[in-house]
Amino acid sequence: MPPDDQNPRPETVSAEYAASIIEMARELGLDRVGFTDATVLERARVALHDRVDRGLSDSMGFTFRNPERSTDPRRAVEGARSVIVAARSYNVPDEEHPTHLSATVARYARIDQYTPLRQALQKIALRLRADGYRAVVFADENDLVDREVAHRAGIGWFGKNANLLLPGAGSFFSLGSIVTTAVFAPATQPAPDGCGTCRLCIDACPTAAIVDIGVVDARRCLAWLVQKPGVFPVEFRESLGDRIYGCDDCQSTCPPNVRLAPRHRPRDAAELPVAIGPGQHVDLLEILRVDDDRLIELYGRWYLADRDPMWLRRNALVILGNVAPVPVDDSVRSLLRHYLGSDVSILRAHALWAARRLGLDDLAESLRDDPDVVVRTEWAGPVIPR
Repeated sequence: MPPDDQNPRPETVSAEYAASIIEMARELGLDRVGFTDATVLERARVALHDRVDRGLSDSMGFTFRNPERSTDPRRAVEGARSVIVAARSYNVPDEEHPTHLSATVARYARIDQYTPLRQALQKIALRLRADGYRAVVFADENDLVDREVAHRAGIGWFGKNANLLLPGAGSFFSLGSIVTTAVFAPATQPAPDGCGTCRLCIDACPTAAIVDIGVVDARRCLAWLVQKPGVFPVEFRESLGDRIYGCDDCQSTCPPNVRLAPRHRPRDAAELPVAIGPGQHVDLLEILRVDDDRLIELYGRWYLADRDPMWLRRNALVILGNVAPVPVDDSVRSLLRHYLGSDVSILRAHALWAARRLGLDDLAESLRDDPDVVVRTEWAGPVIPR
């Protein structure tokens, strides 16, 4: 029967019904499922406001943009009583490093992890609607702090790196939720903390971005800086290494992930969408050679500010300065010459840094009196040659 918008069914569903939802989720390829109520996520709301007030969220939007909305499931679905939370592994195995110049993609961005998650959650939501409830799916959106609802649902605990860790499974999971008017018995016990005194994630961060237990300063976090528009901070360019998108260091050094990596893998790639993603290594020179349409075709699933591939090219130029063999070959020299003559000042500036880092100051001399302040500032800044 269709849901009654004026009088949603208030009674708690039976334990058998809840168990059938969990079984359905597992059959759809979801690894963990939990339930929590739809009350305000007070702890997360305080934390979001704190991060914004202290500047730790930098210019990030996402759930920081409107904490009152993203911490209240009832804002997302009127009359909501429960949230069903699911986790799906994206722990794909590492690949062999290619012989050509390449850049590294963080594990969460190597495959299309959210399409299969959404598809599974939509099927569960359809069942709930058929049974007379309202149900709306949220995954990788700004409407809900997914890690907080997952924590409240007992799925995992918060690591010192602010990621959610699932007992016996680690943190390489994508999270999604169904906000519903159905009343499920909420989890009564949180997942026990599994970190103890371990601080490997804090020590492993290449930019010291984990400034307190569970607190990440986005202004230092490479996973955010590769997405943030503007000039890539000079002080973190060497630390970027070969990372074109994302950073896994705080997760890849986490003992549960290290211990479980050989065994805990997602379903076969055949079960994922056809466009499964770019993989672990991408051709660095290709990013600098192809046009915008091709870059969007290849990497459009990633978050790109204003859908502008310029930011990928900016990252690629920094990486080029970090990883191109010295002395440079003609292909790298030619690309740098091209970008030093770019009409885009951001790209000229980062090409200038790469050229000087690779010992090619002669290529960049023409920019010493560049009319753009971004480029002139780059000339005035320090560069540590390779």
